[in-house]
Amino acid sequence: MLKEFRTFIARGNAVEMAVGIVVGAAFTKIVNSLVNDIIMPPIGLLLGEIDFKSWFVALNGQNYATLEAAKAANAPVLSIGNFVNATVEFFLVAFCIFMVVKGFNKLAAEAKTATSRLGAAKTADTPPEKAADKPKAAP
Repeated sequence: MLKEFRTFIARGNAVEMAVGIVVGAAFTKIVNSLVNDIIMPPIGLLLGEIDFKSWFVALNGQNYATLEAAKAANAPVLSIGNFVNATVEFFLVAFCIFMVVKGFNKLAAEAKTATSRLGAAKTADTPPEKAADKPKAAP
């Protein structure tokens, strides 16, 4: 079983997946900071100095100074600001993944085109005497 596990881990797919997870975790921190520290403050300023992190509605009808105070009082709250931040983060990550996949697809298409050109060039380089030795396709 240990040998089987070692073989699994040594495969490229498992290692690549692990690297992807680590890079994804680091990327998530960058996107969180981008949204919370760079994007949302100017949007909050434009919308009337709203701090999205503390934008909430207490469902019990009482007023609380902060979201933390409402949660400390065990009040049911809709954390609207957290939801808005998470939505913006999702779209940023989704867009970045889209751009990476788009770039990968473009590179894969270029590689396929180059490979087919290389195959066509090899066929064109076949000397006539060698081409005569090849059986012709039936009509």
